[in-house]
Amino acid sequence: MLASSPRYYQPESDHGSDSGDDDYVPYVPIKQRKMQQLQQLQARLGHGTVSVPEEPQEEEGEVAGVEEDEEVNLGPMSHISLLDQHSELKKKAEARKETAREKLLKEEEKILENVAQKKALMGVAELAKGIQYEDPIKTGWRPPDYISEMSEGRHERVRKKWHILVEGDEIPPPIKTFREMRFPKPILNGLKRKNIVRPTPIQIQGLPTVLSGRDMIGIAFTGSGKTLVFTLPLIMFCLEQEKRLPFLKNEGPYGLILCPSRELARQTFDIIKFYCKYLEDEGFPSLRIALCIGGVAVKDQIDVIRRGVHIMVATPGRLMDMLDKKMVTLDVCRYLVMDEADRMIDLGFEEDVRTIFSFFKGQRQTLLFSATMPKKIQNFARSALVKPVTVNVGRAGAASLDVIQEVEYVKQEAKIVYLLECLQKTAPPVLIFAEKKQDVDAIHEYLLLKGVEAVAIHGGKDQEERSRGVEQFRAKEKDVLVATDVASKGLDFPDIQHVINYDMPDDIENYVHRIGRTGRCGKTGVATTFINKTVDESILLDLKHLLREAKQNIPPFLATLQSESEKYLDIGGEVGCSYCGGLGHRIADCPKLEAMQTKQAQNIGRRDYLAHNSADY
Repeated sequence: MLASSPRYYQPESDHGSDSGDDDYVPYVPIKQRKMQQLQQLQARLGHGTVSVPEEPQEEEGEVAGVEEDEEVNLGPMSHISLLDQHSELKKKAEARKETAREKLLKEEEKILENVAQKKALMGVAELAKGIQYEDPIKTGWRPPDYISEMSEGRHERVRKKWHILVEGDEIPPPIKTFREMRFPKPILNGLKRKNIVRPTPIQIQGLPTVLSGRDMIGIAFTGSGKTLVFTLPLIMFCLEQEKRLPFLKNEGPYGLILCPSRELARQTFDIIKFYCKYLEDEGFPSLRIALCIGGVAVKDQIDVIRRGVHIMVATPGRLMDMLDKKMVTLDVCRYLVMDEADRMIDLGFEEDVRTIFSFFKGQRQTLLFSATMPKKIQNFARSALVKPVTVNVGRAGAASLDVIQEVEYVKQEAKIVYLLECLQKTAPPVLIFAEKKQDVDAIHEYLLLKGVEAVAIHGGKDQEERSRGVEQFRAKEKDVLVATDVASKGLDFPDIQHVINYDMPDDIENYVHRIGRTGRCGKTGVATTFINKTVDESILLDLKHLLREAKQNIPPFLATLQSESEKYLDIGGEVGCSYCGGLGHRIADCPKLEAMQTKQAQNIGRRDYLAHNSADY
């Protein structure tokens, strides 16, 4: 085998390839070759020549241009171990990451500040005159002395035990029994009749807060007993007013409860009537309650109001109509409740609420309640409250832990057929939710054809039909109720074991309210949701993180779903989006905020167009 001879670099020669062995030159270093190439290139382009530095001659005692006594330079980090270098690089990476996090938080604060409402949630007259109330309303209720004298440490231990988070100044103590809250015996008998023996966490802290006259923001899981927190104190306050000075004709109301839907208003009205009847049977003064909702003849409502009304339960539209026509006055109203308050303040209802505030003639105790209330809504709502106390049981917008959530991938064309199979999961009654009215009607008709006792409600049906449907379902005359989101907020069906979402709602808050119709009052329920490729990815990401938070099973098609912003979801102590409360995105990617801004932009253009046309004609 022949040994390979050393290879040498031979530059191009004008003499061709006939030169002998004497023409070979030693290997030219790469740096010098590049310099020669640059010189040739510049010569061709006419930029002159570049001088090539001569290679230093190697003398004896030198090796590769380094003197014997000269130390070889191995770089600035040569004296540091690789492990220490790695630690240093890791610290720098963390610092860069922290800088990116701070930058993102600043951007989000700027976005939230831009979309935040600058105008306080107060009446026009109060804003114009600069009226501000400094102190909460005084009431005659006091907690028992032995509870008042207990240490703040004891109160904190009770709150910690029941996972109650409170914010505010001079917070009233939590009380663990209805008897210690000083409710009269008829109220206690009524509670016992409803199988309510001890207060829920929101009631332990919420009832003493409301009875003390404090403004309050109440946030708790669906089915946790929020309605009693504002109805029982209102009954007691009205009872006190009636005993001191009976209400005359056309006087009142003393307390006003606003609800976003007619069904929720009727349910609240029935609850108040139930406890008032127990009081009346025991010889207490009779309290008059008015229900003011759309779809019902105004004449029946006016008859109650003319006799003098203590409590009014209303929806914003009908109430505003009656206030404008001076059928109702709020001159003596001192107690205002907004149930499902985030819906009331959000988007379309804010101006309606502000208008209603303008009809009050004095300070009122204001209470806001909901299961889903993003930070943005809480901050805005505080402008209407005086030294408010925020009582929070669980994260705002979190799903009830008593509901087993099952998410199934079902093709659009197979959903209605798959419903029958889903109905076999539990015994009736079952509640089915759909987004569109036509879907509700189609499902209702299909179930009837298959022999299922079903009833349907949505906004397109008249009020009498809606009320009859809910009553039949509640009385267990019908096994299935098919509905749009009019039945998702606040309605109490204690025996429902199964909720089916025929389609995923466009808003994760609606999903939380829907599944909250089951798993109420400590019972366990099942919620089945159909999803497919028609569902928006941002909603699916919110759903995935909501399931993870509730320690539910996440199906593979949801688990594999990833987004670019997921690594930033839990930064800065604020989980998810600070605008809508969704867990699967941050405020910079919020679809709800984007939709709101698009709607505002469209309205601005349309308003200008209409104003221009009206000016012309």
